[in-house]
Amino acid sequence: MNAFAPALAKRAFLFDMDGTIVDNMAFHTTSWLAFFERHGHALDADAFFRDTAGRQGHEIIAKYLGEDADHVTLLAEKEVVYRELYGPHLATVLGFDQLIASARQAGVGLVVGTAAPAENIAFTLDGLDLRHRFDAIVGAADVQRGKPHPDVFLKGALLAGALPHNCIVFEDAPLGVEAARRAGMRVVVLTTTLPAEAFAAFDNVIAIVPDFSALDVDALFASVAPALAPHHQ
Repeated sequence: MNAFAPALAKRAFLFDMDGTIVDNMAFHTTSWLAFFERHGHALDADAFFRDTAGRQGHEIIAKYLGEDADHVTLLAEKEVVYRELYGPHLATVLGFDQLIASARQAGVGLVVGTAAPAENIAFTLDGLDLRHRFDAIVGAADVQRGKPHPDVFLKGALLAGALPHNCIVFEDAPLGVEAARRAGMRVVVLTTTLPAEAFAAFDNVIAIVPDFSALDVDALFASVAPALAPHHQ
């Protein structure tokens, strides 16, 4: 008997946070637009989301305010706006709690893989008392490169003890789906932010759903074979 077989067979769910665990991307976009307006940039909301979803905050600051901008101070300013706007509405997407309870019962590892900074991870996961329900949490501070690079998901899988092809990622943004594709992982897309058509080009999407309520753990993993070839970059 192969002593490594149980570890190699470990399965895991990896969840993006914003727009996936919580339906908050409209609030993020609104707060970014308000922030940039203060700094002299009038931006289109749809174009802004398409260009930045899944990117880390410092990358967004650099894109619009330049590489030399004080992104630490500026991000802190933006996040205050976001938390004020979204705080009263903080809630998980329909069916999320039931899905992770079923996954835990089935022995599936649970990971958060997000581009969010530590302050926003604490705001969301601690605000919803979810932190203790995950085996690992990987955020912007834990990887050098944000999505669409695969780093956040590869590190999450490593911490969960699962091989990439035994992982399913839950995402709401094309950059996140691409990051999962490069990691060799299948994806369930939530249409909390963009319509299904925005994901038509991806070959690693196994389901597109409005929320978690109709998802079944065993059925999801039954749909992931054969494994994707990883596209690490």
